[in-house]
Amino acid sequence: MKHNAEDYKTYVGKKAGIIIAGIILCVVLFLITISVGAITIPLPDVLATIFKGPGGTGLFDRALWNIRIPQALTAVVAGAGLAIAGVAMQSVLRNPLASPFTLGLSNAAAFGAAVGILLFGAGTTGSSIADAVVVNNPYLTTICAFVFSLATTAIILAIAKIRGATPETMVLAGVAISSLFSAGLMAIQYFVDDTQLASIVFWQFGDVSRASWSELGLIAAVVVVCSLYLFFKRWDFNAIDAGEETAKGLGVNVGRTRLLGMIAASLISAIVVAFLGVIGFVGLVCPHMMRRIVGDDHRFLIPASIICGALLLLAADTVARTIIAPQVLPVAVLTSFLGAPIFIYLIIKGRRM
Repeated sequence: MKHNAEDYKTYVGKKAGIIIAGIILCVVLFLITISVGAITIPLPDVLATIFKGPGGTGLFDRALWNIRIPQALTAVVAGAGLAIAGVAMQSVLRNPLASPFTLGLSNAAAFGAAVGILLFGAGTTGSSIADAVVVNNPYLTTICAFVFSLATTAIILAIAKIRGATPETMVLAGVAISSLFSAGLMAIQYFVDDTQLASIVFWQFGDVSRASWSELGLIAAVVVVCSLYLFFKRWDFNAIDAGEETAKGLGVNVGRTRLLGMIAASLISAIVVAFLGVIGFVGLVCPHMMRRIVGDDHRFLIPASIICGALLLLAADTVARTIIAPQVLPVAVLTSFLGAPIFIYLIIKGRRM
């Protein structure tokens, strides 16, 4: 008995050690991210500016506090949110290929945000990259994105109830849903003027550089609240992974857990897409990477995936800003380059199993 207790402590200690190492790595990468760019800022100056706080008049204060720090924090929050949304969807749907991007939630949210911005006047469009789309009413934009992603969630849950709905079937449904909302976006683009067309096309490229401090605060609030709820349900997710009948036998309300989990994932997807555009594959790749390292226990999988999502998007943003400097690539380009091969690998692996 004592030996088993020691083994369990060792098991928990290893998982906790991995998570702590991930947090340290995330902090280091954050400092590197805000120090590199078109102009490299020495790390001691970065640390001095951070400890001094905003409002300074130093050489690097404005560049760091107005541009680089909010951009890096947005990458952390968005990456963490998309990753935990992927964990929740894969668990409640019992589908290893589920994520906001593969099941069409991201495209649905993008369509809803475009409706809010262009048709309901929740934003304005400009002619330059810096102000391609300026969201004037973030609440209306988020609500529009959430409504359409919630409708997509209802369709996905209905398909999930069909007997024999395989992971491949769910992905095909996601492709159909994505195509539907992509067609809706094209229809909207057809009727707008040239400036609006160029701006909405640019806005669809997922990028973390467009979020201001106020928008970052709203994104962070939604991601933190939903993440806390999903972490609170970690034991329910573990039970569902063992099978629906087993989960019901343990007292888990599977239907309610599935519905609320999908709603939380939809809300995270909606808020990220509404302000940053479509960023694909983070919610698919990060949970699978962390399952290889920490296992399927959601007590460790959820925080590990959050850290992995933050690291992935931070790294992608850093590369996007430096690979062809001074030009800046949208971060979604790099996440897609990374995610597409992994997605194909998961499909092939699933067929062999």
